[in-house]
Amino acid sequence: MIAPIAEGKVREIYPAGAGRLVMVTSDRISAYDAVLPTEVPDKGRILNGISLYWFEATSDLVANHVIGWRHSDLPTEFQDEKLIGRAMLVKELDMLPVECVARGYLAGSGWRDYRDRGETSGHRLPQGLQQAQQLPEPLFAPATKAEDGHDENIGRAEVVDLLGRETADELERLTLEIYSTCAARCAEVGIILADTKLEFGRDVGGELVLADEIVTPDCSRFWPRESWALGQSPPSFDKQYVRDHLDEIGWDHTPPPPPLADSVVSGTRQRYVEAFERITGNAFTTYMEDAAR
Repeated sequence: MIAPIAEGKVREIYPAGAGRLVMVTSDRISAYDAVLPTEVPDKGRILNGISLYWFEATSDLVANHVIGWRHSDLPTEFQDEKLIGRAMLVKELDMLPVECVARGYLAGSGWRDYRDRGETSGHRLPQGLQQAQQLPEPLFAPATKAEDGHDENIGRAEVVDLLGRETADELERLTLEIYSTCAARCAEVGIILADTKLEFGRDVGGELVLADEIVTPDCSRFWPRESWALGQSPPSFDKQYVRDHLDEIGWDHTPPPPPLADSVVSGTRQRYVEAFERITGNAFTTYMEDAAR
């Protein structure tokens, strides 16, 4: 296979000609900005499958970058059994330099910002809110894209400075509409979508296009409704399970990260599969059969 033109913590991007790319999602898992030495079997396929479900579910709200994803859709050089379920053929885009975060609940860096300053991403919040509390209304909480180190929360004003008011308005509208649509579906199957991160680019015609991944356990906080409790970090279907384990064993977040125990690997995979099957309403094995066509 040809060399990738870009490689992130989880994904590799390959040129496919004619304004197209192949995006491959690996089984790597990252936490605290470090890629762990232990992979989670099928994680990349699960992320791809969930993203494909949401790209279709939100296609009436915004265009997305997906061209094809089944084995037969891929260019010949990518028709490798190892890539079944984990590769997408996508449009090449000019990606925007911000991450569009929607927060519906107070968690993660949003909770830390509120606890320290009473606000997050330029939004002043009411006093007395608790960790994991639902916000009065979902917030647009953008962040910078960091090549190394932590992304940093920014306010809407910074997005205006970077991209202009019209683009900032459109990103805020789309981010909150997509969040509300996906949160409603999650609620139907007993999942709280606490927050999520979206990425957008522009196609050759200048249209805003949703790209990368959408509402997966890697870019969102998913909480089982039955386990949610006010004032504490709830159990989750997402990477928080891995983060909590790393904190419990005393890792200080300084690379290199420690390997994951077999029980944590299997527990992570089980949570990701459960999120996939609850959200999509299909068995993961059914997705894999479809992807192999």
